[in-house]
Amino acid sequence: MNETLKTIHNHRSIRKYLDKDVPQEMLDQILLSAQSMPTSINGQQLSIIVIRDKDKKNKIAELAGNQIWISQAPVFLVFVADFYKTRIAAEKNNLTQEIHESVEGTLVATFDAGIAMGGTIAAAESLGLGIVPIGAVRKKPYDIIKLLGLPEYTYPIAGLVVGYPADESAKKPRMPFKAYVHYENYNMKDVKDAIDEYDEIMINYYKERGDKSTTWSKQVSETYKQVYFPEVYPSIKAQGFKNDK
Repeated sequence: MNETLKTIHNHRSIRKYLDKDVPQEMLDQILLSAQSMPTSINGQQLSIIVIRDKDKKNKIAELAGNQIWISQAPVFLVFVADFYKTRIAAEKNNLTQEIHESVEGTLVATFDAGIAMGGTIAAAESLGLGIVPIGAVRKKPYDIIKLLGLPEYTYPIAGLVVGYPADESAKKPRMPFKAYVHYENYNMKDVKDAIDEYDEIMINYYKERGDKSTTWSKQVSETYKQVYFPEVYPSIKAQGFKNDK
């Protein structure tokens, strides 16, 4: 196994960080790795907001549900769906942009932001840094949009904490491979059995960590029984992502 695969396979989310800065030269290489990832039609319909300012990180940590690791780490990145720049390209060519109003546009920009974050994570971890993705930049999206000065046709998709780990967190087990990878067709038969197996694995995992006893299926069900960030729909519409086409 080469070093790249070792780094990726060894991933874990870090929620405690050292008070140690990430050099700008290192951060630039990480960001260039993100920019090197593919995008649909080479549209490059995403941007990354780099946040180092402590007061701004503190505010984002508060808006994201008091996630203190956002404040602890030296760098916080926000991955933004960005059809503002493509709208400018349309105007330059005397055309009208419509893609940002469609579900297809939202899917494209979100997926491309995810690809870029994947490249960012691999690059950061290969340099000895720790990360943790933060979906809760969508918890109070109106405030985040205002704080970051995001123009119309842009939307904060997710954040990423980047810094030097204060400790090595336990590697969380993943679901059995048979429920994750399907060959030729979706294999419904194996999914239920795999979830049963995974629930038992996670019970033991939490027990070893001294956490409360629960299962993956219970955790996910408790979260997905509601729309947990209800401001996303009205706020993304207000940014021009109508999702009506």
